[in-house]
Amino acid sequence: MAFLDNSGDIILDAVLTDLGRERLSRGDGSFRITKFAFGDDEIDYSLYRNTNSSLGAHPSGSAYYDLEILQTPILEAFTNNASFLKSKLISVPRTNVLFLPVLLLAQGNQDREDFYSGSYLVTVDQNTQDPANTNAIKMTNDIPGIFHGAGAFENDPSPITVDQGLNTSEISNRNPLDADLVETSYMVEIDNRFGSIVDSSGTPATISFIDDDSIATYYLTARSDDNFFVNSYRTDTDLRSPISGPRGTRLVFKVAASVELATSTYLFTRLGSTTTLPGASGSDITNVKFIDSTVRVTGVTTGYRIDIPIRFIKSPA
Repeated sequence: MAFLDNSGDIILDAVLTDLGRERLSRGDGSFRITKFAFGDDEIDYSLYRNTNSSLGAHPSGSAYYDLEILQTPILEAFTNNASFLKSKLISVPRTNVLFLPVLLLAQGNQDREDFYSGSYLVTVDQNTQDPANTNAIKMTNDIPGIFHGAGAFENDPSPITVDQGLNTSEISNRNPLDADLVETSYMVEIDNRFGSIVDSSGTPATISFIDDDSIATYYLTARSDDNFFVNSYRTDTDLRSPISGPRGTRLVFKVAASVELATSTYLFTRLGSTTTLPGASGSDITNVKFIDSTVRVTGVTTGYRIDIPIRFIKSPA
């Protein structure tokens, strides 16, 4: 790893990711570059020295306003797909765009779950979630943020919900979101060792690919089926949403625990810790094993993304 020499005329530094190199090595035609993206992760726009800059306009004139940005040291391209393009760039040909859409986690109102102590909790086996078991965790409507991860998904009426739109009160939420800003597809990433993405009824989503770090990527696309993952929703105030302005689409999903977490404590021992949680019997359950992870949701159209904290929990046998 090194910095690029930006003293000359380097235009492009491109490398294949680990997955790209793997597909190229197969020689079976599976390697095809069909899309690309740009990002500005290492750019500090406060270095732009115009008349509005806190440092004042560049003394050499307007041709030098962006000089410090152009001279910013930039790292060479990484082969690890998880280490770059944190902030993607988009092209919007219109000049009248005043606000760009965001993704917000819907919480704290009717039919939407809050976090439990800073994250969503997902049970990994029946011993943890079935109230008939001695060490089962208390899972009732008065304790938000705990989800069934080992079947019985229908017992969780409120899936994880992400809303997309313009989060501003300057434009009424009764106005439709411009079509070129609406997210119709989402990329959802989760550590495949820990869990998978399912819909509200527990039907698994199709994995697009799993990279060399065991991160599974799902491409979820809008459909008319209400039980599916991505849905458009009306532009009125009846829908409880954290989006203040015009709204685009809503992503809903649940997380199913992996077989590895359900049948073994190995990953919990290597990667997790223990905590105490309220039990279904009324007494606290100690030595509950957990692993903290995240589910990353990225809008394919705008590149906006959020990380949702997930804690997988396993009661003692």
